[in-house]
Amino acid sequence: MLLGSALTPTHLRLLLAPTLVGLVVAALVIHVFPRARGSGVNQTKAALYIYNGFVPFRTAVGKFITAALAIGAGHSLGPEDPSLQIGAGIASGLGRWLRLSREKVRLIAPVGAAAGLAAAFNAPISAVLFVIEEVIGRWSASILGSVVLASISSVVVARWFLGEEPLFRIPAVELARPEELLAYAVLGVIGGIAAVIFAKAIGKLRPMAKALPRWTQYFQPAIAGLLIGLIGYFGAPQVMGAGYQFMDQAIHNQYTWQMLAMLAGLKILSTTLSFVSGTPGGMFAPTLFIGAMLGGAVGGVESRLFPHLTGSLGTYALVGMGVLFAGFLRAPMTSVFMVLEVTGSYSIIVPVILANTIAYLLSRSLQPVPLFDMLTIQDGTPLPSMEELREEPILRVEDAMRTSGFSVFEAEDLLSDAVQRMNGAAEDALIRHRSGWSWVNKEEIHHLISEGKGETPIGSAFPHRRIVHLYPDQPLEVALRYAGESPILPVVHRAQTRQLEGTISLSDILNAYRRLDSQ
Repeated sequence: MLLGSALTPTHLRLLLAPTLVGLVVAALVIHVFPRARGSGVNQTKAALYIYNGFVPFRTAVGKFITAALAIGAGHSLGPEDPSLQIGAGIASGLGRWLRLSREKVRLIAPVGAAAGLAAAFNAPISAVLFVIEEVIGRWSASILGSVVLASISSVVVARWFLGEEPLFRIPAVELARPEELLAYAVLGVIGGIAAVIFAKAIGKLRPMAKALPRWTQYFQPAIAGLLIGLIGYFGAPQVMGAGYQFMDQAIHNQYTWQMLAMLAGLKILSTTLSFVSGTPGGMFAPTLFIGAMLGGAVGGVESRLFPHLTGSLGTYALVGMGVLFAGFLRAPMTSVFMVLEVTGSYSIIVPVILANTIAYLLSRSLQPVPLFDMLTIQDGTPLPSMEELREEPILRVEDAMRTSGFSVFEAEDLLSDAVQRMNGAAEDALIRHRSGWSWVNKEEIHHLISEGKGETPIGSAFPHRRIVHLYPDQPLEVALRYAGESPILPVVHRAQTRQLEGTISLSDILNAYRRLDSQ
């Protein structure tokens, strides 16, 4: 309705629609729906980690209205991230209405987020992975089951209303020759650099826009809309809105490589303008658009330079989508499965993994802080970095246990023999029973001997001292859970629990964490 039936450079609507709607959206965000600003991913994470899963239903309504207006008027944003926040808002409201516990209300928000994202993107697996990878940050059977059920249910309902047609009409894709992997590696490098340029532009301009006087916030979305409208008016209306139909055209080789490269650059510019102005909308669709255009452009150039490469531009465009997703949004697992889910084919799994990995690693080296983490830092609400959590080293019991300097007794050993063996050894010792372990202190042994009980078996002298045993490969936090039960815990072989591998104490655990912090 806002842009007319066809996007042509002669239409004055290309200038008026994004500009006027920018004024309306700014007024709504400032006065009516203040939490609707931005993409919605960080807001959902904030609801999970700061507000105990609370997402006002008013925010969901506001996000629906403002994002629909902005995207429909041609602002260079997408519907997926807003749908994620809308789903989280609906789920949060449902949890409060059902009077669920605080913990369940906290976790039901990302479940709703997965449902919203899956319906908007028509890709349940990608939605599950993104929410687990970027919002929740951890795997568990209960969370995974709920997220999967919600995602699949929402896609089934969406397809019932909108039909079974996929988001893109995918041509035949394949990896014809192994030499093409070098070409896809080049795409990974170029995509990684483009992702860094995109992220740095947002990271630099967004604080500058927020630092301007408050009255300018009424006009920032309108100015961004006017500039985007000018881009469309003078020959590139494809960059306006989500642009799915133009991605489909790129996949089907309907543009020259020069045009594809130009559209990729202009989309980075237009999306940066829309996003830094505070216009509500998501980054999924622009990221996929830039990736598709960039991938098609790289494929076109390489086909001219190396005619023997038989890969289609459609394949390069599809791989490019995953490349930008991995490099810009820094969700590596989601980026791989997204391409597979969209294409329905595993024939290009190798180039997808290769190019995405290169883009991801290059982006990490050139832009250490991921986009969503950078935005939360700028907003003054630092949230857990999922990338840091994924990369955080896991300390295990074997990293902290001692393999010498302790005493071990059999349950049948006499107290008089034990005290002689403990001279010069550690204060605490372990007792090995036929069905478990216990511990004893040197002073306690001396006390019993002074009472004339030197001929008593050490195992029967302390009948209520049974303690748990640990395994070397267990996470160190498991040992921390039981460290208060006794001064020393046995670490045993998994195949033979009577075979002692070492011991661990609370001081050993804390020292291991200190060593990790100092590295």
